[in-house]
Amino acid sequence: MFRVEGGAPLDCALWKRLHPRFPLESIALFNPFKRRTFLQAVVAVAATTTFGCSDDDAETPEGSAGSPYFPQSLASGDPRPDSVVLWVRVEDTARAGEDLPLRLEVSPAEDFKTLVVEKTDLRALAEHDHAVKVKVTGLSPRTTYYYRFSYEKDGQRHTTRVGRTRTAPAAGDDVPVKFVFASCQDFIGRYYNAWQRLLQLDADLDFVVFLGDYVYETTGDTSFQSGDGGRAVRFSAPEEALPQGSGVTAFLAANSLSNYRDLYKNVRTDKQLQAVHERYPFIIVWDDHEFSDDCWQDVATYEDGKRDETQENRKLNAEQAFLEYIPLDTVQSPEGAIDVAQEPRFPNSRIYRDFEYGRHLKLLVTDYRSYRPDHLIPEDGYPGTVALEHPLLSAALQDQPEAVKATFRTDTFAYVNIDDAAYAAQKKVLQGVYVSQAKAAGLTDAEAAVKAAKWVAGPLALYYVNQVLAAVNKALQITPTADMPRGLAYAHMGKAALFNIQGSRYVVVKDTFDLFAAVKYQQTGGKSEDVFGPAQEKWFQETLATAQNTWKMVVSSTSLSALIWDFRQQADISDPTLRQRFYFSVDQWDGFPTKKKVMLNTLKAQGVQNTLFISGDIHASFASVEEGVPMLTAPGITSGSIKSLASLALIGAGYATGAPVYQHAVTEMEQTLTRSNPGMRFADADSHGFVMVEVKADETLATFHLIPAAEVAKDYSKRADSELEAKFTTHTFRVKNSDIQPA
Repeated sequence: MFRVEGGAPLDCALWKRLHPRFPLESIALFNPFKRRTFLQAVVAVAATTTFGCSDDDAETPEGSAGSPYFPQSLASGDPRPDSVVLWVRVEDTARAGEDLPLRLEVSPAEDFKTLVVEKTDLRALAEHDHAVKVKVTGLSPRTTYYYRFSYEKDGQRHTTRVGRTRTAPAAGDDVPVKFVFASCQDFIGRYYNAWQRLLQLDADLDFVVFLGDYVYETTGDTSFQSGDGGRAVRFSAPEEALPQGSGVTAFLAANSLSNYRDLYKNVRTDKQLQAVHERYPFIIVWDDHEFSDDCWQDVATYEDGKRDETQENRKLNAEQAFLEYIPLDTVQSPEGAIDVAQEPRFPNSRIYRDFEYGRHLKLLVTDYRSYRPDHLIPEDGYPGTVALEHPLLSAALQDQPEAVKATFRTDTFAYVNIDDAAYAAQKKVLQGVYVSQAKAAGLTDAEAAVKAAKWVAGPLALYYVNQVLAAVNKALQITPTADMPRGLAYAHMGKAALFNIQGSRYVVVKDTFDLFAAVKYQQTGGKSEDVFGPAQEKWFQETLATAQNTWKMVVSSTSLSALIWDFRQQADISDPTLRQRFYFSVDQWDGFPTKKKVMLNTLKAQGVQNTLFISGDIHASFASVEEGVPMLTAPGITSGSIKSLASLALIGAGYATGAPVYQHAVTEMEQTLTRSNPGMRFADADSHGFVMVEVKADETLATFHLIPAAEVAKDYSKRADSELEAKFTTHTFRVKNSDIQPA
């Protein structure tokens, strides 16, 4: 409908019947505005009414931008040979509290003249933010389908843009498969140029795998987010969010269901992302930022151990928003609208699932976050605490070379029981220093006292204790003796401060950490590194063992490529404590080294052929072979590159950009990582993009499509296609015979 200024609504069809020779455009003659201005206004009005004055008011005209009642457009996901999940959200602010009627049409043709599915009784429920997931069944294998939703209001039908999706090939079909995998699409201050490039390529893809961090839960965490690019996330109910930081570094973290929904609504307003969803079905898994950075189960890590961050309600809110907004089927639902309220939630979440794509591909989508244990080194761990006392350390070293045993016999590993009466003065000083440091970190007097009593007790390493005592009263230092026990403390694994990610989640000494992890794994019967949990582990082993497909590809939200800084031979690094091997991140699979090794060696022992792991999270591109199994890691779509994050971390730790440590760890990061991991075949630590995979009967080709990270704040959607194309480079690798080589 149109409305002439000052008059009643004007029905398009009625106007045409009454004035066949007097088109609506001629109204401009009676308007004092310039004709161009008026036509622009007509276009704007037509967009808000969806159909304008077409010959058939019930149909969307060719090239329609879609109705504003569908601000997130539409999407499809979890394609199988006979089914797919279709998603849409309708928004009508005038009826915000009502359930809204929807219609779905699915056709093998873009003109919708033939329908294979027509549902006229769908309801967009207010309790689920009017988001709807519909499982469509009875489809033909390896077939392209077109779909659209419509919403009727006041006798007029408002329709989405047309979506395109594709079903999987039938089991046993001898066909190649092509897909893209990607991860990490932070919205704040960044633009989705990588998605725009994928649209430019117009590749004939079967699906897109998204590996997690589909949204980021914070509104401007200055440690990794920037608002300089003109894009921001604002909560509609900021009072329900979790305040973080202070002063100029203050930001909010999603907490309520409303907050988490706002994240998806913001991200899905991006036209590039909408277009990719409209063109390809997605297979999506979550990682940490869909809930909380570096989380495990329902536990967040913002406080770095200062306080308990178990947040079950927040976790449930995050999961509900994810299940509402992501087109996936967690429980193999029957045909029709998927009841989100019935999908399992924490602690019974289940988003791990598998897909079969003809004869050559079995895809296993795993869940790294929902069941895994805490990081092995606690963030609030006292650096001096002995994690492996003498008996355990001696047993662990039994089969090690004599040179290794000799290292652990040195005074560096001597420890005392600080609770012995002989060390009462030292204990008092240590607890006093602890309380002072804890209060400086934001704890109250009472909280600091409780922590000090817990941690400054029992076996403590002199390596750390004497450093603290030297700063307060050198006379209290304890001289190591040969008869003192030797043990492994958190300080020996890189833990240097209270409530800190360094030495707990990032930059951990590899060799001592591996030893500690192996002992804990044996002590706990594997529970210390039980990433998958019993049910997922059983599914994982059985699915891999029984898969007859040529390729078994495992989707992991976090990378399995070992990211090691080996500084042992760097003579220009003067500090001997730095001339060691470090894991860059133990929030990924490097944090569970024993489980990773057992898992990969089990695959080899069982004779599972052509396994390939694909992963993301770390904001960098890697191709590596770990324990004889190929690994590919995708860069982030937008999120800050690993090189930029490492730069911020080292500068924050006091290292100048010209310092040798900075040069090896940041400036020459790719060379250092490649030199430190013999299995590393390719490393790019400062680019965004995606990986395109072609699965064939005898090989798999993987092509990295990369754009420099510095381009992320530029909106290439407003530039010529050639400008964006010129920024991208490609690197293709052949995966064959358990190896990865340049193609």
